[in-house]
Amino acid sequence: MQILSVVGARPQFVKLAPIASALRGKADHVIAHTGQHYDELMSDVFFQDLGIPAPDYNLAVGSGPHGQQTGTMLAGLERVFDQVRPDWVLVYGDTNSTLAAAIAAAKMHIPVAHLEAGLRSFNRRMPEEHNRVLTDHAADLLLAPTEVAMKHLTNEGLAGRSVLVGDVMTDVLYLTRDAIAAKQQSLPLGLSLRGYYVSTIHRPDNTDDANRLTCIVEQLAALDKPVLLLAHPRLRAMASQHEINLSQGSIKPIDPLAYPELISAVQHSAGVVTDSGGLQKEAFLLRVPCTTVRPETEWVETVELGWNVLVSEDLTQLGPAVTRRPPDPTAATPYGSGEAAAAVVHALLT
Repeated sequence: MQILSVVGARPQFVKLAPIASALRGKADHVIAHTGQHYDELMSDVFFQDLGIPAPDYNLAVGSGPHGQQTGTMLAGLERVFDQVRPDWVLVYGDTNSTLAAAIAAAKMHIPVAHLEAGLRSFNRRMPEEHNRVLTDHAADLLLAPTEVAMKHLTNEGLAGRSVLVGDVMTDVLYLTRDAIAAKQQSLPLGLSLRGYYVSTIHRPDNTDDANRLTCIVEQLAALDKPVLLLAHPRLRAMASQHEINLSQGSIKPIDPLAYPELISAVQHSAGVVTDSGGLQKEAFLLRVPCTTVRPETEWVETVELGWNVLVSEDLTQLGPAVTRRPPDPTAATPYGSGEAAAAVVHALLT
């Protein structure tokens, strides 16, 4: 059997790692990289650090408006699919790469499997929400990470093609966490254990409005500990456009970290401030308090269990939320025990 994985952005590389490992020796696995994240730190380094084979195809699409980027990917992937003719196209998450691959495969009558199916924010302003909903309804096999995701798929009439497999990011995070413990890596910038926060801010709702981004930066700058701000290229570009200085107060902006360094930084921090979907869950799995600068989250379990607090309308509450008391300990495992990749491969091969 031949399975073709389509990836293009950092979270997808992380999800690909355990799948590539689980497929080894069981199926012919082809990897197509759209190039949605095209700089070395956000792409090639992740493949190396996570032990993922080099992509068989790289479209090198790069950034651009949503329609242009998705259309370019669709055309390029159509050529790849026509050449490979896989038994399954496996798509990951909720990016433009995900939707482009699902549309291209569906139109060519190639079965599509969607990993991380059923997640919903119910915020239709988010391009990710459109991508994940459209992909789920185009796919032939829906690989859900949680019981909540399964309920969403059932509510949309998709239960017949849905399978609960768990969260593959949990698989790779646990492996990475254990590897970090064995290496005893030093903390970034000489920071002390629990003596700093980690932050990522990149979503258009938070960066495109100058007043909103100014408020977020001011709140981060006023925090009681240094803030390791992993400055995504989009954040740097919008801060420059709005004439906002990211190097103020407590903020220490640095380039995004490779995945093992990111996990190490989060694990040893006092808390996380983010608008990323994946980082919320990674913080929870590492039992680090998270504050999410969004009105909603796909990972509702992190909020229900008290490890994640949402701040959106009143940004003056961002500081108090970050410095809140840590939640009560929990042994809950809503995202599985780290064996999701094996369940995914079983679903694809049977």
